[in-house]
Amino acid sequence: MDRYDRYLHGPFAPVKEEVTAYDLPVTGRLPADLNGRYLRLGPNPLGVEDPITHFWAFGAGMVHGVRIRDGRAEWYRNRWVRSTEVSDALDRIRHGLQPPAFLPPSPNIHVLRHAGRTLALSEAGGLPHELGYELDTIGECPMGATPEGSSANAHSKVDPRTGDLHSVAYVLGRPFAQHIVTDPAGTVTRVAYIPLPGDLPFLHDFALSENFVVVFDIPLTFSMDAMRFRWDPAHQAHVGVLPRAGGQVRWFPVDSFYVSHILNAYDDGSTITVDLIVAEGPVDVADPGGIKPRLDRWTIDLRAGRLEQRCVDDRAQDFPRVNDAYASRPHRYGYSAVTPVYGMQFTPEGPHPDDAFTNALVKHDLVRGTTEVHGFARDAAVGEAAFAADPSGDQNEGAEDAGYLMAYVADPERGASDLVILSAQDFTGPPVARVHLPVRVPLGFHGNWIPDA
Repeated sequence: MDRYDRYLHGPFAPVKEEVTAYDLPVTGRLPADLNGRYLRLGPNPLGVEDPITHFWAFGAGMVHGVRIRDGRAEWYRNRWVRSTEVSDALDRIRHGLQPPAFLPPSPNIHVLRHAGRTLALSEAGGLPHELGYELDTIGECPMGATPEGSSANAHSKVDPRTGDLHSVAYVLGRPFAQHIVTDPAGTVTRVAYIPLPGDLPFLHDFALSENFVVVFDIPLTFSMDAMRFRWDPAHQAHVGVLPRAGGQVRWFPVDSFYVSHILNAYDDGSTITVDLIVAEGPVDVADPGGIKPRLDRWTIDLRAGRLEQRCVDDRAQDFPRVNDAYASRPHRYGYSAVTPVYGMQFTPEGPHPDDAFTNALVKHDLVRGTTEVHGFARDAAVGEAAFAADPSGDQNEGAEDAGYLMAYVADPERGASDLVILSAQDFTGPPVARVHLPVRVPLGFHGNWIPDA
């Protein structure tokens, strides 16, 4: 199978129907006080003209959700995010017509809650779409919108101390990005410009600390001539530091690199610590399986004008998450996924060096420098796990891992998927619960546990 064609088969294969199921069977026991929805978004293409040139990340967005209340899994739903183009394509399918082979990028990256709204987020300039509680599409939502056409985007982040939503938004063909702050009521309170001379870099994610925004000007750039992202070895890579309180971006030149996703960042005086997933170039975003991502810790010393890079774990992993209560603050633990997106084995430390997983979740203790691995079956196809704080747990210092990790995991024996819930404090133990879904959930991107208010 061609390395690009694989993104339409196996764990990537799109599902063809929207499904609603109630009273889902559960193995184990759901925590009685865990009430809310686990939502995750990803591409689910409607039509493909040429599988060889198909770009996985451009598929129409589909949100998958499980509603948990009072120890029961009340429902599962999957719904396409109905942008205008996706709605038109679905209408064509209903009338027996062929959908367009190409749709403009739709909200298919991330789903979060802010200002009382559930938002499906896009890459590179598309407006968020608001979703109802049962995942119907309400419509476009100008959350974080600016006169220049920016808005909340793929990796917008909520500061847990202020409740503000921070976005670093870019639009293809424009020589700058914008840092946008949206308050808990949904009002834009600050916009700062980030100049980006030359071809626009792929600004998929950024780091947020208590006092700074950190952006990554990488050699994966958008060519207006070719109308695609491509690796430019002549592009000088930089790390930019923007004060949240206002001021100019300070740029630090670094060797060529690719940034996948940020785990977290925090300040210590004049030093910023960033834990992130990086990879060596060249990189083709149409073939993420060709990337070997690792976990790094980068330290930016603003006083000395120096940036130091240290590899924390060179085993292939991605989709890092932190307990969101510690976002932009010092953290001890981070969680990542060993996923068939990359198809590389992850060998755990400890007494069983011959064990290796291609599907696993990993807990990093960044203070002790150790890892724990919860492995799954070879064909289990696990994706990103989101942290859900234990509503009855102590979230003060020393209890950062009081909570659960939630992820969709394929069950190859059933031909469907489970929502697997692990205890973050008993990470290698059996799952707290497995919610058995009636259908398969394709590999996708990002999501969140959204507790009921």
